[in-house]
Amino acid sequence: MKERRKIFIRGIVQGVGFRPFVFNLARRFALTGWVLNDSLGVTIEVQGERHQLEAFLNQLRSSPPPLAQITRIQVDTIPFQPEESFRIRQSEHREDKFAFISPDMSICSDCLRELFDPHDRRYRYPFINCTNCGPRFTIIKDVPYDRPNTTMAPFTMCPECSREYHDPTNRRFHAQPNACPVCGPTIWLADGKGNRLPGDAITETIRLLREGNIVAIKGLGGFHLAVDATNEAAVQRLRRRKHRYEKPLALMSEDIPQIRQFARVGELEEDILRSQQRPICLLRKKHPNPIAPSVSPDNDYLGVMLPYTPLHYLIMREGAFLALVMTSGNLSEEPIVYQNQQALEELQEIADFFLMNNRDIYQRADDSVVRVMLGKTSFIRRSRGFVPRPVLVAEKLPSVLAVGGELKNTICMNKQEFFFPGQHIGDLENAETLAFFEQSMNHFAKILQIEPELVVCDLHPGYLSTRWAQEQTHWPVLSVQHHHAHIAAAMAENQLTGQVIGLALDGTGYGPDQTVWGGEILIADELAFQRAAHFRTVPMPGGEKAIREPWRMVVAYLQQIGAPFRAENFFPDVSAQEADLVRQMLKRQLNSPLTSSCGRLFDAVAALAGLRYRVGYEGQAAMQLEARAGEINRLSDHSGYQLDIRGDEFPLVLDWQPLLEQVMADLANHVSVSEISKKFHVGIIDGLYRAVRRIYHITGIRRVVLSGGCFQNRLLSEALVQKLKQETFQVFYHTIVPPNDGGLSLGQAYIAANQLKQGMMTP
Repeated sequence: MKERRKIFIRGIVQGVGFRPFVFNLARRFALTGWVLNDSLGVTIEVQGERHQLEAFLNQLRSSPPPLAQITRIQVDTIPFQPEESFRIRQSEHREDKFAFISPDMSICSDCLRELFDPHDRRYRYPFINCTNCGPRFTIIKDVPYDRPNTTMAPFTMCPECSREYHDPTNRRFHAQPNACPVCGPTIWLADGKGNRLPGDAITETIRLLREGNIVAIKGLGGFHLAVDATNEAAVQRLRRRKHRYEKPLALMSEDIPQIRQFARVGELEEDILRSQQRPICLLRKKHPNPIAPSVSPDNDYLGVMLPYTPLHYLIMREGAFLALVMTSGNLSEEPIVYQNQQALEELQEIADFFLMNNRDIYQRADDSVVRVMLGKTSFIRRSRGFVPRPVLVAEKLPSVLAVGGELKNTICMNKQEFFFPGQHIGDLENAETLAFFEQSMNHFAKILQIEPELVVCDLHPGYLSTRWAQEQTHWPVLSVQHHHAHIAAAMAENQLTGQVIGLALDGTGYGPDQTVWGGEILIADELAFQRAAHFRTVPMPGGEKAIREPWRMVVAYLQQIGAPFRAENFFPDVSAQEADLVRQMLKRQLNSPLTSSCGRLFDAVAALAGLRYRVGYEGQAAMQLEARAGEINRLSDHSGYQLDIRGDEFPLVLDWQPLLEQVMADLANHVSVSEISKKFHVGIIDGLYRAVRRIYHITGIRRVVLSGGCFQNRLLSEALVQKLKQETFQVFYHTIVPPNDGGLSLGQAYIAANQLKQGMMTP
């Protein structure tokens, strides 16, 4: 019996070779009909023998193209029609357009083989790509994903490329960035004034890097600043020019054996490094290693990635570099530079030379950064390779726009049950970053055709994102508490609804009581929260200055418990005048907001242990404290410091006083920093566990959610999850968005959309 089916497919199914896959599959099963891209995804009408149709559908579901991600298939039986072939029809535009866009993907093995084949017409062509690889999100201007809607529109394909593009059996069928040396984009090398230099651009770039020069290299989502990672003088010069004195710099190596010369690579880490997304992965250093010490000073980890563009492979292989520093091309605190003229203007004081091209980047995207935690991928920064993949929640919800927080900003929009966290924008501290924030927001609204019913922001009135939201006149505005948003983000990606015990541990978040929260245990759901417990509050002398100078927090903590302490005698280069000023601020309660921050407690213990009493970047002190504790399997042999739980009703107070008294006693007895760090971690983990257990006995809630920047600490996360699971708690954490403020916008959007659905907000 013959039948005809109409099939609607949604997900990442455009620009990934889906139509030729369907075309060839239909021919394989002797079916007739057609397939096309429309503004919602892919539509198929196909007919033939019933058993062949069923086999076709099974293959469609089980073996889609490598880059495809199907979120929904709808199949309807429709009347049979006389038809003699199967064909690919032209894309259709619809008013209700909503198509998923693929992220940018690394060069595939087929293209890589052609890249280094002297007999191939694309030999050494740095823009080689096919339907299985190459740029997507960073070049698209609108949907559907067709060449006229991308930055490849100015390049008219030559006859040979056009033949490939129009041949459904070819790997480059409708590969929108398809090009070759005859018709496609080109690269060139320029000096600091933009003058083009003679010679082969790649060969000359390699020579310049070998000589110790800094080269700005245009990639998929923006410019990198590159130097030879084994050249200490070159790395130090890059740091000085970029004013990035301590924060680790990212590395690129050609393959895993090279990386193993300087870092430890586990099985899952190798899978992550080789994945099509090619993120930066944090790997533990080997000692000794040939990498310049200035790449990652006072840090046990190196951030490493494999090449992901043809240009990267050409430079790495032909240059035979062990590793290159490939750090974001930007000025301090500004977003990555992505335009040629912009690079010449803004990076001229940093880069000696510029390797540029004439394929425009429409949306900038930094490299993603991950680490392995709890046997899974944990994001530190989610951007290139992953954005704009959606997070799928449990039910359809009204559309909202979430504008994130101040640090590690991202935006998030949703359409129905699909939530789209945007790429990493950065810290909203200047006009350039704010412009990127607005551009990203407008682009997402355009390509997803989302008309939000409200805008949602952080509770902190001073954040640029909050101020931007409050200035909007055509949307109602909802303010969401910072730590509730953290918990909601983890709930969204785990498709949770209903009450959970949420541990939100970070450095800073504005509380409804106008204090600085950061060590919170909430009873929360997708609509509201109750503060069930928090760390004992302490003043932050100097406000944000106490974040950059943890010695100030030491003074505050110890003054609160009455411990005699003179910072000027304990910390080098802290003057008596500085220390006295801090003591006076605390005594008079001037510019010393109260905080319950878990992050500040980590900072204070790190400073007391002599690791870091001033920091060059966020989380530096806590990272060094974590590193001194060693591996998780060594924690179980140590008794921890005491973190007391005080109170009989919510909110309970986690009192750090006995913990700090024990730290001071161990310091007086010359206990090693490693031992102090182990005992501190064990004490925090045990205190949090006991608090959760006590809240469970009051509420009966067994689901526990972990979020906030402190859960980037692998020891804290893995040991606490292990301890909670042993007591049969259900534990949920982040694997799709970062636990830090980069995931905040997802949680904001999830809360706001649910409140709209429940009628708690009126659009």
